[in-house]
Amino acid sequence: MIGGATASGKTAVSIQLAKHFHTEILSADSRQCYRELNIGVAKPTQQQLQEVPHHFINSHSIEEDVSAGVYERYGLEILRGIFEKNDYAICVGGTGLYIKALCEGIDEMPAVNRVIEQEILTHYETLGLEWLQNEVKQSDKAFFESSENMNPNRLLRALIFIRSTGQSIRSFRKHTGKRRNFAIQYFAIDLPREDLYEKINTRVDEMMTAGLLEEVVSLVGQKHLRALQTVGYAELFAHLQGTYTLAEAVSKIKQHTRNYAKRQITWFRHQSDFQLIAPDYENIIKALKT
Repeated sequence: MIGGATASGKTAVSIQLAKHFHTEILSADSRQCYRELNIGVAKPTQQQLQEVPHHFINSHSIEEDVSAGVYERYGLEILRGIFEKNDYAICVGGTGLYIKALCEGIDEMPAVNRVIEQEILTHYETLGLEWLQNEVKQSDKAFFESSENMNPNRLLRALIFIRSTGQSIRSFRKHTGKRRNFAIQYFAIDLPREDLYEKINTRVDEMMTAGLLEEVVSLVGQKHLRALQTVGYAELFAHLQGTYTLAEAVSKIKQHTRNYAKRQITWFRHQSDFQLIAPDYENIIKALKT
């Protein structure tokens, strides 16, 4: 398992590892699975995808309901197929909930009410993050205080869940853990904070040059979907609605991406199984031998 913050260099390291072990890569990124999202989610390039087989990249549509439970089932099936051919599989990503689901299992959750879900998404689209934060704080204070309260996807899921079931999503998280029939070694790419933030700012500029705004414009008709309530897209939708100038929107993308990276760093550093390591695949190979 290769984890780490966005822009830390996980993709390059994972491809080098996959080539070394002549194996395949399973992504653990909650956004790169969507076919319609490309520039804003920093997918591997077409050349990289051709160099090594990748899974959970371009595998789903933004119209589909992709969750940690869906990922768990998908990922285990992919790994089963890889292990029939190879002793190693490379899993790489920065979505902590998906990593936990794959490696430890996820608690079963009841279905949510789709009418309520659409109502909440519509309100969020109109009223924004501050409204969403206030609604979650009033409806599920414990979740709000213990979770990433700047993360719209997490907040939306929590609000939809409690409005649908009458119970906090926290009450269904038993964290019992499931035994897997394969061994896992965990590594988290570690970079100095200043270097990481510089990489993030540069990446956002490169995304804009590559046509991120045009990509967002092409998705305006689907901006109500939960998959699009995410950094890089939400800010440019707001720009198109007149909330921000383009320069302000780009600045917000950089800021929100840095905020997200900071949360990822904190999460990985609190996971005792993860070994912090420089973005050098040879170091990881050496660590695997110990």
